[in-house]
Amino acid sequence: MTLSLRFLKRLTGALVFSLITVSAQAACRHDTVHLRGDWGEARFSVEVADNASERAKGLMDRMSMPMGQGMLFVYHQTRPVSFWMRNTFIPLDIIYLDQNGTVVNIHHQAKPLDETPLPSILPTRYVLEINGGLAKALGMTVGSALRHPAVLQTQAAWPCHEDSEQSEKDAG
Repeated sequence: MTLSLRFLKRLTGALVFSLITVSAQAACRHDTVHLRGDWGEARFSVEVADNASERAKGLMDRMSMPMGQGMLFVYHQTRPVSFWMRNTFIPLDIIYLDQNGTVVNIHHQAKPLDETPLPSILPTRYVLEINGGLAKALGMTVGSALRHPAVLQTQAAWPCHEDSEQSEKDAG
């Protein structure tokens, strides 16, 4: 195991609970995504890129990104997409999600400045970029669900209103 991967695992282990682990009770907010799966749950503070110019710019020209932050790309149609790392200096994990907010592919450790296309493989509606190595360190897998208000709530694998619906069921 490389020194940087060991460091990332140790850092992740130490910070998971304080920076990105959440309970299912957290509210849906435009600046936050929640992910959950068999591996657990995580929260990331995000910038949302939901128009063509914001998606084209992405995380280009940034020299760093704090742990626990990321960028959520929102498309208005579900389709194959492809990313690259042009002018991107931060190693990234690129997480592709379908129209339900379900992870369909993860590209681990995209190399800074590499212009090789990184396709979604399956139709994608949302893409989450986080610090490289973090998805693997958390154990994130295909099939994990994302919760965010940009996900079409009528189709969402993990809708924003799930907690209030469960509370109503418990009360009734």
